[in-house]
This record gives sequence, structure tokens and C-alpha cells, in this order.
Amino acid sequence: MKIEFAIALPAVLVLSLAVPPASAETNPERKAYFGETHIHTGWSLDSYAFGTTKTGPEDFYKYALGQPIPHPGGYDVEITQPLDWGAATEHAEYLGAFTLANDPDSLLRKNHPILAWLLRFGTKKNALTTYKLLTVTLVKNLPIPALQSPESAGTIWKKAVEIADRYYRPGQFTTFAAYEWTSTPNSKNLHRNIFFKDSKKIPEMPFSALESSDPMDLWSWMDDQRKAGNELLAISHNSNLSDGLMFPTEVDGRGRPIDKAWAEARLRNEPLAELKQVKGQSETTPLLSPNDEFAGYEVLTWLLLGQTGEPKQYGSYIRQAYRDGLGMQSARGFNPYTFGVVSGSDAHVSATPYRQQNFFGPHGLMDATPQQRLSSEKFLGLDNRMISPAGLSVVWAEENTREAIFAAMQRKETYSTSGVRIQLRLFGGWEYGQDLLKQKAWIKTAYAKGVPMGGDLPPAKAKAPSFVVWAVKDPTSGNLDRVQVVKGWSKHGQTFEKIYDVAWSGDRKPDPATGRVRPIGSTVDLTKATYTNTIGAVELKTVWTDPDFDPSQDAFYYARVLEIPTPRWSTIQARDLGTTPPEGFSATIQERAWSSPIWYTPSQELRKSVKPGVTVVELEQKGAVAFNDAQLKELVVGKPVKVHNTVTGQRFELLHGTDGRLQMTAADRKVSELDGMGGLSQSRQTRYEIRDGHIVTEVAGTPFELTLFKLGDKLVAASSNEFGYANYEVEAVRK
Repeated sequence: MKIEFAIALPAVLVLSLAVPPASAETNPERKAYFGETHIHTGWSLDSYAFGTTKTGPEDFYKYALGQPIPHPGGYDVEITQPLDWGAATEHAEYLGAFTLANDPDSLLRKNHPILAWLLRFGTKKNALTTYKLLTVTLVKNLPIPALQSPESAGTIWKKAVEIADRYYRPGQFTTFAAYEWTSTPNSKNLHRNIFFKDSKKIPEMPFSALESSDPMDLWSWMDDQRKAGNELLAISHNSNLSDGLMFPTEVDGRGRPIDKAWAEARLRNEPLAELKQVKGQSETTPLLSPNDEFAGYEVLTWLLLGQTGEPKQYGSYIRQAYRDGLGMQSARGFNPYTFGVVSGSDAHVSATPYRQQNFFGPHGLMDATPQQRLSSEKFLGLDNRMISPAGLSVVWAEENTREAIFAAMQRKETYSTSGVRIQLRLFGGWEYGQDLLKQKAWIKTAYAKGVPMGGDLPPAKAKAPSFVVWAVKDPTSGNLDRVQVVKGWSKHGQTFEKIYDVAWSGDRKPDPATGRVRPIGSTVDLTKATYTNTIGAVELKTVWTDPDFDPSQDAFYYARVLEIPTPRWSTIQARDLGTTPPEGFSATIQERAWSSPIWYTPSQELRKSVKPGVTVVELEQKGAVAFNDAQLKELVVGKPVKVHNTVTGQRFELLHGTDGRLQMTAADRKVSELDGMGGLSQSRQTRYEIRDGHIVTEVAGTPFELTLFKLGDKLVAASSNEFGYANYEVEAVRK
């Protein structure tokens, strides 16, 4: 029976009518709960400037529960399926400034009437310009104290926490006290979303980028919060917008060498990273992973606030961070990048679409209509056609409560989806039999004999680890194409990756030479923007054993699940407008899910059992002398140089042209299959220069250096991003 009321009811009463009280039901085998970890309402400075002036955190929670809420474009929006948990994560910087300026009863209006009038006048005349001016005060570290005080931002923070508490329904819907720390040095995105376990144990004010834009200061503040009894964690913002700064390997933001203390501080405070949101994915790119045929999914390259230039990819993507972490572990004894993954939206309209069919844009009046979304006109330098639906954060937890979900995030038993409701499990261990998945109690056994996603493999009990992978499709979305295991490993500072197809639909057979399974095909009708589920599988599962395992090498493993191709939102909305899908953008999409990894770390005995690599320090101790600029130019410019990678055994030839171009060719394998030289092999040609005794070139927009040493009659080279190892021998220089 449907009951409609013609009178306005208090929000808490509406909620109690819409959602019956529920108690938390505990499931020892854990259940997948789908949530939102990153969203903004009109209480965030930029959201208000984008036209989200009539909705706040309460509206997000209503939306998450399945109720329609108003969009700034003048229509209502409604989620396709309610969430299990989530939090409004408003920007801490000038939190609620516009909201307070428009509230006649606020202390800002009473104590700073001129400032409040200027804010109201500015947003009325040109909200976006006013936002830009306020942003300048943040970027230039010239804050306006009245907007960042306990009586202004502090008041809004308390209200946000009160609203989260009001909508918390243990067993039914979980909310958190949370916010976003918005550090943007030189337009580099270093944002983090901060979650508190207990809303009764929180600070008076959130730590903002106005106090410091340095992540190390944020971590110190978080450590102090724990000492005060306030348990919390941080989720790093989508790193694809960080311009190479999110995952450094050599120096921190203060220019100091990264050490074990830095790594421990990061791990202690940031157990998770955001992999997918409306502004693209941060897993990897074709430039970083040239052998990954699915790496081109929703790659968005953009600098914040409309800054020009090509952002760096190296240091901005999660898979590369995982690889670098292994290299740092084997070379330096610590790994700062053993984090799990979640996803979010970063939408600024108090709501967000998670589906291609329901995409209404995340930036208020800037992309409120299909015409705006499909236009080539840019907003703050961002092409709206590059935007995509939000991702979902999924936790495996015993119950839908703050305690259980927070614990799942801490132990990294989490995964990320592109917005669909794929269910995904990954376990790793040494004692899984091939018949495990045939057992009724296989989940219980998988937990008992191994670790779930986010964990570390226990000491070896077999020649190679096995992994249990299980995936079930979203009933309202496309069938499943395949399940893959992405493996990374490290040896002597060099890092590698390989993708294994481990389960797939249909009767396709892996290629005998590569092990790859051919594409599944497509049922998409581009004219109608429709598809059929006549291909693919409902469920895919397997027990897979690593066929290339080396017990002396650090490694990580994570699962990736792909759906069959379906129409992208831009294709659907082009159909609705009677036009063709925009050129330069994929007309179809393969929705997916990514698990948090499982890591393997060899014992010290195993590390010592293999021949050690050659390090730069050892070379110098033996009397090796580095070439200077003149010697390098004389040796290599205009002359083919044959090089041997002592780690992989591969041989290739370098030609440093007189025009500043560096050409690479392979002697025994395709260039695209080579690793080493800092990833130089990922491109047949790049630029170089000789400077300060180094051959300086770049990979994925990030410079790195090659240093050449002479030791007796030997010529040995080292790459600056291989963690102190010298892995290359120059075999011949042709004149």
C-alpha cells in the first residue's frame, strides 16, 4: 500500500517512515556491502558555485536510501538501487561558507556582515568567479580566518556529523562522520577523504589544507587524533589527477628522502586508495601497461583548475605504485604502497549516477543537460565527454554497522567497481585444492586456509600459492566476460607485471603462445544504444595457481573482472538527441571490478639464497667512475649502443640521435615486451638530453636518468628509478 502525505514532515520522521528499524545481522562469512566514500553537497564551496545551492548532506542520505532529490538543473534524480552505506565528504576548506552567508541566523552573518554580503553578492552575480577567487586564497595560503573558524566551518562540521548520526540505521544503512582534506599544491591533486569510526569521538574542527597541504602533517594530526581516542583513516583521492605526486619513490613533498618512517606513517593512516570515480580511473594506462589490452578504460588526463600541460602518469596510477612498492621493499626494506582499493563519485550535486543509463552529470549547472555533457566546450579545462558514472566502494563485512565496515576498510578487505554491483571474492593461500569451489562450505575453508583480498600470504607451505577467485554478475547489468589475475613482481630494483586470464565465459580457448583469451565480441547496437545478454556468464570462478612463481621475489596479486561490452552513456544520450556518438570516445564500455591485492613477501633466508644484484654503491666502492657530459656525448650520440639487461637477459640497441631523439630496437624480442630501462622499452622512440652526467629521458611524462659507469674494461649503466641497482651492461658501441 502506498501512502502519500500532503504535509511537510521532519526529516527524521520521514526517514523512520521510509526505512523500518532494523538490527544488525551478523554473518561470519561476511557479506558485500556497496557504499559511497566521496561525494559533495551544497555545503562544499565548489558545489555551491556549480549551482548546488538547495541541497545538503541530508539530501545525499535521502538519495542513497532511494528517495528522489532535486538536481540544480531543475529536475529530480533518483538512485537506481539504494546504497548500503556512505558518507558526505565535504571539503574542509571554507566548509559551508556560502551556506552560512545565506543564513540570516548564522554567526557569520552576525559577526562578519560585510564578508557575508560579499559572498552572497558574488554568488548571485557570478558564482564560479567567486569560487575561483576564494580558491586563490587557498592555493596561495592566504586564508580568510572568518571562514575557517569554529563559529563558521566548525558549526557546519558539527551539523554534518549530527545529520550523519540521524540517518545511521545499524543493519540497514550505515553513515560516517567524514570530510575531504583538499590539498592542491600547484594544481596537483593530493586530496584525501577522512573517515571517523565513531561520531562521538571526533575533533572540534577537521584538519584542512589551510593548516597544511603536506600529507605528512595530515598523518601527524591523525596520529594525534588516535592518541586522543579518535579512531580514523584516510582514503587517497583518485591519483590520476596528482601529476605524478601521489606515489613518490625518492623524495617526499619536503624534498627529503623517503624512508621507513615515512612509509609506516602512510600505511598507518592510509589503508585505502580511490581507484575509480567520475573523473576517470587510477588503475593504469596503456602507456604504463602496454601489454594490458584493457588498460585504456576511462583514462582521463587533466590538471586541476584548468591548468595547461600534459600531466605525468608515472606516480599517478595504482598498479605502478604497487610495482614500485615491491622495488622499494626488496631494495630498501620497506613498502609504503600495500593499500587496498575502493571507489567513489566526487560528484558535486548531492547525488551521483552509478549507471551509464542514468548519467546526469556530477557538476551541477555545468553539465546538467545532455547537450552540455556532449558538448566539446570545456569547463575549467575539463571536457565533459571524458566524465563517466561514479564507482562503488565495496566491503566484505560481518554486518552493516560502523564498527564492521570500518574494520573491513582497515584490514583492506575491500574492492572497487565501475558503478555496477558485481560481487567479487579473492583468497590466497598454499593449501587450496582444485575442488575447493565444489564444497558447500568453501568460503569458510578459504578463510581458514588463507587470506582474503587485502591480506599478506602466510609463510610458504607449497611450491606456489593458489588463489580462489569468484565473481557473480550484477543482475541488472551485463554478463561477465572474464576474470583476470594481475600479478606484479620485483627483482633487483626492476619491476614487472603480467595479466593472466583465469576464468572466462563460453568455449574460447587461450592462445597457446600468449595464454590470452580472445575478445568476447559485442552485442551492442550503436544506433539503438542497446545490447543483449546473449553472450557472457552469470558466474565465473576458479582456483588458480601461479605458474611462474619465484619464492625469492616480492609479488602482489589482484583480481579484475570484466563485463561484456555495453553502451557508454555518451552513446545512449547521443541516441536520445538524435545524433551520433562523439568521435574520440569509446562508444561501448566494459564495466568492471577490481579487488584489493594479496601480497607475497619472501623471507630473509630466501632473499639471501639468490645471487644479489649489482648496486651503484658497490660499483663506486670498487672504483667505478661515472661518465661526464662530454664523455657521454662522445660515446653514444649518433652511434648504436648494444645493451644487455642482466636481470631479464634481454638485449636491445639504443640510438641516441643528434636531433635529441632516442630510438630503441630489440635484438631478441618485440620492444613492447621488454621491461627495464625505467620502462623506456614501452615506447620505441622518445626524447633525451645529456645533462649533469646523465642521459635524461622520460617515461609517461616523468623524467628519469641513466648513468654510465666504467669499471676496468666494463661499461655498466644504472637507471634512476630502479632503486640503486645497476642492471645494464654495454656490450658494444658501433662507430
